[in-house]
Amino acid sequence: MHKMQWAALPFALAAGFVLAGCGTPGAPQPPSLNLPVPVSDLAANRAGNQVSLTWTMPKRNTDKLLLQNNAAVMVRICRKQGAGACVAAGPELAFAPAAQGAFTETLPATLAAGPPRPLSYFVEIRNRYGRSAGLSNAAHVLAGVAPAPVAGLSAEVRKQGVVLRWTPATGQESPAQVVRLHRKLLTPPAEKPHEGLLAPPPEPINQKLLVEAGAHSGRALDSSVRFGQSYEYRAQRVARVTVDGKPLELEGELSAPVRVEASDVFPPDVPTDLAAVATTSEDGAENAIDLSWQPAADADLAGYAVYRREGEAAWQRISPAGPLVPPAFRDAQVQPGHTYRYAVSSIGQNGHESSRSAETEETVPNP
Repeated sequence: MHKMQWAALPFALAAGFVLAGCGTPGAPQPPSLNLPVPVSDLAANRAGNQVSLTWTMPKRNTDKLLLQNNAAVMVRICRKQGAGACVAAGPELAFAPAAQGAFTETLPATLAAGPPRPLSYFVEIRNRYGRSAGLSNAAHVLAGVAPAPVAGLSAEVRKQGVVLRWTPATGQESPAQVVRLHRKLLTPPAEKPHEGLLAPPPEPINQKLLVEAGAHSGRALDSSVRFGQSYEYRAQRVARVTVDGKPLELEGELSAPVRVEASDVFPPDVPTDLAAVATTSEDGAENAIDLSWQPAADADLAGYAVYRREGEAAWQRISPAGPLVPPAFRDAQVQPGHTYRYAVSSIGQNGHESSRSAETEETVPNP
């Protein structure tokens, strides 16, 4: 009887050990620090002496757990120059998780003076115990004096485009400064744009044109305008500095706007290289003077007009009433022994005619 009880005891102990093992908890886990994930999309922009920051608040902590939606998260904002300390840019702010964060400050006088130099901003998200998982990405702007405003902006339509002028630099501007033109199309786009392979693409309403070569001379040519349209221009000086291979810009104030109507009132270029050669038939019965010239390269060229005179008499048009398309003409209304003087002009599709070319003369030989 006792042997049987002792024999069953190891089994009972083993069974009890297995059953007890199933309910035993694992190794204890460290408590969550509840540290919000650092911001990774911080962006900064400077306009005048105002610096504006934008970012997206995290919605999870570093343990990948959702932050409580009704619990505001504290944000510390700081800035630094070079390798210096990150100095607070304002009081701590509270934002809800996943909200869009924004902050604007006026630069201190020391940062709004002097030459352009890099200035880095950071945000640091803290939990209720004041702890964080680190600073955000760096957002860079330029400290220093903003470039002087552009003064005296004017616009004039020329055949090559719109010529813009402004008061030239005084010599105090940095060599790294350029001028940016802001062009706005005032003419409403056509409701039904032209179609086909050769149709021009629709013109953007707003464009930014960078002037580098002529920035200090106070002159630029916008050759990308389209005749028949109206435009508004504003200009600003921009200082540029490269930091870690990336360009940073410090923009000055925008100038007062100027408006211009790009009306096509310009004739094509004057033809060149006019030549005249007299010809006579074998029997001498027919005489003519053949004219040829270098064709004009204008895109809106419709054709040419040919003029003739004898001596100092008035010029007379001898080509047809409509534009002459080929750059050549035969004058068969000539007499032997007479000397004729010729000139040609170009006619645009808008009907405007150029000045007459340099004249040439030719004598019809006597039989």
